[in-house]
Amino acid sequence: MSSPRKKRSIKRWLKYKYTQLMRAPGGPAIVALGFSIGIFVEMFTLPTYGLAFFLIFPLIYWMGASLAGALVGFVFGKVIFIPVAFVNSMVGGAVLPNHMQVDIPFLPHWLNHALLVNLKLIVGGVIDGLLLGAIFYFPVRFLIKYMADKRKEKRKQRRLALEAKPAS
Repeated sequence: MSSPRKKRSIKRWLKYKYTQLMRAPGGPAIVALGFSIGIFVEMFTLPTYGLAFFLIFPLIYWMGASLAGALVGFVFGKVIFIPVAFVNSMVGGAVLPNHMQVDIPFLPHWLNHALLVNLKLIVGGVIDGLLLGAIFYFPVRFLIKYMADKRKEKRKQRRLALEAKPAS
């Protein structure tokens, strides 16, 4: 019996969070900046074993962005990470010198190789994260602005319809 109620409450909570995001102080630019920061940080979170997630908070504070937007961008980055990880590795391999090796004497060879792969993912992830953040900023900003304008227009039409209706 509690299952339908729980579904309804989750749906209501998601709608509430969506409304909060749309009405965020600072408008669409702040939310889009947060989204871009979230994508940027996600692109190199996996090779840093999740520690890069903590970089979101100072970046948001420093740039005055939206935390909710950053978390949405972070989750979206998780969804697209697997195909982008191959690109991150290729970009990191292209940027780092070919002769670069990680050689910590007391570690086995396979672990040194894993560290090199992670280094390529981090370097490529930072570069690709910057590019993806810049690319996604404008469409997200436009989409949020469009949704806010659509909502305003809908409210205006509803208000006009109530005013035009004769009093009984």
